[in-house]
Amino acid sequence: MKSFWGFGFLYLLLVGWALGLENLNLTETETIFDGEVTLGGSPLFVPLTLIPAAAASGALCLEWKLTGYHLHRGFGSGENSWLVQLGGGGWCNDIQSCLYRKKSRHGSSYHMEQQLQFTGILSDKPDENPDFYNWNRVKVCYCDGASFLGEGYDRAAGLFFRGQRIWLAAMEDLMLKGMRYANQALLTGCSAGGVAAIHHCDGFRALFPGSIRVKCVADAGMFLDAIDVAGRRTLRSFFRGVVKLQGVARNLPQTCTSRSNPTLCFFPQNVVSIIQTPLFLLNTAYDVWQLKESLATEAADPHGYWQDCKMDNAKCNTDQIQFLQDFRNQMLNVVERFSSSKENGIFINSCFAHCQSERQDTWFGSNSPTIRDKGIAKSVGDWYFDRSRVKETDCPYPCDKTCHHLVNRKKKPPPLVLSSISLQTSP
Repeated sequence: MKSFWGFGFLYLLLVGWALGLENLNLTETETIFDGEVTLGGSPLFVPLTLIPAAAASGALCLEWKLTGYHLHRGFGSGENSWLVQLGGGGWCNDIQSCLYRKKSRHGSSYHMEQQLQFTGILSDKPDENPDFYNWNRVKVCYCDGASFLGEGYDRAAGLFFRGQRIWLAAMEDLMLKGMRYANQALLTGCSAGGVAAIHHCDGFRALFPGSIRVKCVADAGMFLDAIDVAGRRTLRSFFRGVVKLQGVARNLPQTCTSRSNPTLCFFPQNVVSIIQTPLFLLNTAYDVWQLKESLATEAADPHGYWQDCKMDNAKCNTDQIQFLQDFRNQMLNVVERFSSSKENGIFINSCFAHCQSERQDTWFGSNSPTIRDKGIAKSVGDWYFDRSRVKETDCPYPCDKTCHHLVNRKKKPPPLVLSSISLQTSP
């Protein structure tokens, strides 16, 4: 009987995992990518460093555990250069979703990876990351649920919303580890980490003397306040829950909240133009996370009209492509004022993807995505080092043949699992 119940529990757990994949941040799932570029050298795995001093300031995860980061020291000419990446992984907008999150690596250091592979913009190899390979490279663990911006506590649920304190504690610890001696610095992040990189960009700049070069890169952080396929604003409703539950409003720019609703100020589109620090927006025009989780959710598309299109962009019909072209136009309109600043940079390609700086095949490889024959790593590097201005926007889909589209492929289910999905790239 005991074995029967154990078997049943495992079955339900795995089935729940399989059926719940759609609600996960796509870059945070374990995936298989067809055509990924593998360059020379052994992979770099970087250990987790916890921040004991964070306990004194209450800068702890949802589950009241110590937060931490993965740090790989710079060397040679990069010994005093620092690249800080803020982790991504979605958000939680109500008690139930935060309780679920706190039992994961995105809510507790107890579940975090003890070793994290550094690739893409975090790689230590010049043939994979030519401009930043020998810098001090850090990935700050994301274990709140509000892009490092929350400040609150729910006693009944035992949830601690301390994203802002986590940000401050991590920066303080890194300054003690040598970042205060930096001669140049870059803050970056992907997805929810991209949102955090935008909101914390000016705060990061303030850590350093005005004489040194400090800039920020937001990868896949331009989540738009867009109307979904049912005519509703799904993401605005979701973000409203995040902002209210986790006390985010107090940590948003007052130049925005003084004239607008805090929920709207959480959207990067409403704050990027007031960021004082040079900022680079790396984004796809057809972000697959936004397509699945804010534009064509199951609630907005109960009859599954968008299901095939969400699984594979090649299966989108004419009407769906037109809807997505309108979404692309909204993206371009949003960044128009932002891109007018000579110090800012943009790279918006017409790919169905999400996060392109963390993966080696999209960051820097022999067949990485390009706009006018210029890849992402080269574009970011040229902008950061002022080698050239970078204001790159792609022609509309399907003109770009260099994209690494993320395509959902249904695979034969493993034992006890009804269905599973893995993400693959389509060249």
